[in-house]
Amino acid sequence: MQKKFPYVTIERNITKILQLVKEMFEYIKSFLIQLGIEKNYSEYTLISYERDLTSFVNFLKEFLLPLETEKISHLEIRKYLAYLQEKGYKRTTIARRITCLRSFFKYLCQQGIVDKNPLKGIQTPRLEKRLPKFLFLEESEALVEQPKENSSFGCRDRAIMELFYATGIRVSELFALNLEDLNLTGGFIRVLGKGRKERVVPLGSKAVEALSFYLSDARPKMLKEYSSERPLFLNKLGERISVRSIARIVEKYGQQLNLGKKISPHVLRHSFATHLLDAGADLRAVQEMLGHVDISSTQIYTHVTKERLKKVYQKAHPRS
Repeated sequence: MQKKFPYVTIERNITKILQLVKEMFEYIKSFLIQLGIEKNYSEYTLISYERDLTSFVNFLKEFLLPLETEKISHLEIRKYLAYLQEKGYKRTTIARRITCLRSFFKYLCQQGIVDKNPLKGIQTPRLEKRLPKFLFLEESEALVEQPKENSSFGCRDRAIMELFYATGIRVSELFALNLEDLNLTGGFIRVLGKGRKERVVPLGSKAVEALSFYLSDARPKMLKEYSSERPLFLNKLGERISVRSIARIVEKYGQQLNLGKKISPHVLRHSFATHLLDAGADLRAVQEMLGHVDISSTQIYTHVTKERLKKVYQKAHPRS
C-alpha cells in the first residue's frame, strides 16, 4: 500500500482554496454589477462593498477555510468577526462588514449558489448614538469667509465653502457637480445623491454671489483649452478637483480659524442642518435637502438642538 505524505493533502487544499478565491471574486464582481445597475448604488458604495468583501475572501484564503463556497457557514462568519475584533477594528467597521456580507450572501442564495445565508442569526453590534459635530452660527460664518477672493483659487475656495454651508451637500455630491447642475438665476442646484437619486436644493444669496464671481472671474482662468469636461470646480490642472482636495481645502481654512475643532465637509453639513432646525425649519424639508431616505437620519439634529437648549438654560437660568 502506497504511503500518503502530508504535503499531498496540503497541496490539494491550496489548490481548492485558490479555486474558492477565484470563484468568490467572480461572484463579487457579478454582485457589484447587480448593485450598480439594478439598485443604482453609487461608485463610492460599490468601492466600499468591494473592499469589505475582499477582506473576507483574504481571511478565508489566509486560514484555508473553508474549501467550497457552499460550505461557508455561520462558524466561518463568527471566526471572521472574532478576527476583526482581535485586530482592533471599530464596531462601526464590523457592523458595516456584517451588513455587506449579509447582502452578498442573500444575493448568492437568490442565484442558487448557496442554500442558506450564513449571516442568519448573526447580530450587528450595537453602536453608540453619537451626536454629530457642528459649528455655532458665528463659527460657520467666520469659516466660510476665510478664503480671500484676491486670487482664482481663493474665489474657488470661497465658492466651495459657501456652497457647502448653503446646501449641506455631501463632499462626493459637490465633487460630482457640473456646470449644467447650477441655476444661479433660479437660485438652486441639482444634486445627484446616494443611489443616484436626484434632488433640487435651494441656494442662498451669499452662495449665489460667490459662485457668480467664481464662474465669471476665476474659472475661465483655471480652465485649460484641452479640457472637454464641464466640472463646476477645477484644480490647478484645469481638471475636476478631487474629493480629497476638497476635504483638504475645508480642513485648511478650519485650521486657519483655530477653533480647536477638526473641520470637515461633513461638519459643515451638520451645521447646515442644525442651524435650519434651530431657526424653525420643517424637519421634512431638511430631510429633503439633505437627501436622507429615512427621516430618522434627520431627527438626530433635533437632539443636537435640544442639547444646545439645555446648555443655554443651565448657563443662563438663575435656578438651573
